[in-house]
Amino acid sequence: MILNIILLEPEIPANTGNIGRTCVATGTRLHLIEPMGFRINDKQIKRAGLDYWDDLDLTVYDNYDDFLVKNNYPKIYMATTKAAKTYSEVSYEPDCYIMFGKESAGIPEELLLTNKENCIRIPMVKEIRSLNLGNSAAIILYEALRQNNFKGMNTIGSLHHHKWNEVY
Repeated sequence: MILNIILLEPEIPANTGNIGRTCVATGTRLHLIEPMGFRINDKQIKRAGLDYWDDLDLTVYDNYDDFLVKNNYPKIYMATTKAAKTYSEVSYEPDCYIMFGKESAGIPEELLLTNKENCIRIPMVKEIRSLNLGNSAAIILYEALRQNNFKGMNTIGSLHHHKWNEVY
């Protein structure tokens, strides 16, 4: 099982670095689609991803069409505040692709309209623009992982201290 996160034209290196770190921690592939608002060797990306960046399964594409061709036109869940369905209402395949748009504008409406049935949203109390990109990616990714029983992940902590067990 390998899940896939797609960032379409990301603009803020710290967000991409944080998402990269989440991808490393979960064994998820990260796909970045140009143009980006930074260079991939940007210090801020490395800082946000810390020492995990070298372990990231990362592919960079020239544009959205390049991504589609190189990945055989996959089914893509598109995260958007415009979706009718919440992210928890869909069943994520073990190798699914989840896309997030750039911070300033999200995923272009023409892409959303052609993939309407696969658009998902994170519920919010108020109609603010959106949640932070890194938070949004983590929320939806972990739902996909949960639905696939966290396959291949360590689900048991290492805390076996005697006093801990007595208290809890």
